Amino acid sequence: MNEKKVLITGASRGIGRAIALAAAEAGYQITAHYNRGKEAAETLQNEILEKGGKIELIQFDVSDRDECREKLEKWSQENGAFWGVICNAGICADNTFIAMSSEGWDSVLRTDLDSFYNVLQPLVMPICRKKQGRIITISSISGIMGNRGQVNYSAAKAGIIGATKALALELASRSITVNCIAPGLIDTDMLVDVPMDRVLPMIPMGRTGKPQEVASLALFLLSEQSSYITRQVISVNGGML
Repeated sequence: MNEKKVLITGASRGIGRAIALAAAEAGYQITAHYNRGKEAAETLQNEILEKGGKIELIQFDVSDRDECREKLEKWSQENGAFWGVICNAGICADNTFIAMSSEGWDSVLRTDLDSFYNVLQPLVMPICRKKQGRIITISSISGIMGNRGQVNYSAAKAGIIGATKALALELASRSITVNCIAPGLIDTDMLVDVPMDRVLPMIPMGRTGKPQEVASLALFLLSEQSSYITRQVISVNGGML
C-alpha cells in the first residue's frame, strides 16, 4: 500500500477532502490537487501529516489543458504512474437556461467535463504500462436525472458518465478499472443556496449525505477488492430516483 500513489483533484474541500483523508488513513500516498484553495489544501496536508500519512500538493487549473499536461507529465516522469486517479474537481454556475450566460455555460463545461480529458489523457499511458490501476470519476445525480437551473451542470455530469463508460471499455483488458460515483445531495458548501425544505422530501432517507459516505465508496473502488468492478455508475443519494 505504501507504494500506491493516488491523485485526487479538487481535494481541498468537500468530497475531495473527505476522500483524501480516508485514502491517506488507508495507507495510500496522496497527491492532493487544488487550484485557488491553497490555504485549505495546506490545512488538509497538515492534518494528514500529523496523522502519519503521506501527502504532497499539486496546483493547476483543471480547465487549462496545457497546464494540466505540463504539470502531470512532469509529475509522472519524476514519480512514475499513479495507482489511482480520482477526478473530483468541479464547479457549478446555476441559472435558468433562458438566463444562462455563455460564460456560465463554458466555465462549467470546461471545468467539469473538459477536465476529464485534461487530467486523464496525460496519465493513462503510464498507468497502462503498469497494467493495473483505478480511475474514479465523480458525476452527480444531476447528470442522471437532470435538474432545473442546472442545464450546464447536468450536461457536464452526464458527459462524465458517458466518457467513464467508454474509457472503461478501452482499459479493461489492462486490468484498469474505470468507475463513476454519482452523489446526490451531499453536505458540502455546494448546498448553501439549495432550498432544503423543498428538496428533502425528495430523499427517501430524509437527510443529506455526508462527504465521508461518498469517500467510503471511493476507498472501496480504489482497493484490490474492487478488481472485477468496472464501467459502473454508482449512486450515493439516499434513495433518490
